[in-house]
Amino acid sequence: MPLHVPPAPAPALRSVLAALGSPTAVREARTPALRSAQGPLSPELPLPVHVLERIGPNGLAPATRLAGWRFLIRSSEQAVAAADTMLTPDGWAFSHFFEGPYIASTELALRQAETVTPHCQPRLLSIPELYMLALWLHGDIEADASGGALAPADLLIPLAPAPPGIAAHRPHRVADLLRVMTLRITPGPGPLLGSPA
Repeated sequence: MPLHVPPAPAPALRSVLAALGSPTAVREARTPALRSAQGPLSPELPLPVHVLERIGPNGLAPATRLAGWRFLIRSSEQAVAAADTMLTPDGWAFSHFFEGPYIASTELALRQAETVTPHCQPRLLSIPELYMLALWLHGDIEADASGGALAPADLLIPLAPAPPGIAAHRPHRVADLLRVMTLRITPGPGPLLGSPA
């Protein structure tokens, strides 16, 4: 059973198609694989990118916000780059092309997700405090992809490279991984009074 990939906003897709059709945008991109790709390039697997804005031991529920949409750019049989879009006052607009380890890692995590829990809505979750990106498998397949909170039973698959102490490509329930992430970003106790700083 395939994953329930949400449809991207039409203007976001149009902006990526326009950028792919622009020799200037492709030539100026810092993506050698994109510039040297043979044959047609197509944007596929649109994923909403959410940012985890609040995490910590203060008892507040973690908050997320939609930051953009990411499309994998496919040439022949493989993804060679990705394109990000962002919301501007005028609507969705192309942001940039990029390549690197997250491209293959995203594809691998999506294949994992199909075997672990195909009845979900895949999203990307950026955790800036840990310089971490994860595939977020949201349990509500009917949810609006632009909103929604992390549910304790949702799954997160950290993408490689993952921060030290967090295994990449190992599915975690949100509640379990949030505990680990909270420990990672919680500052340790300060120096004792009278001790050197």
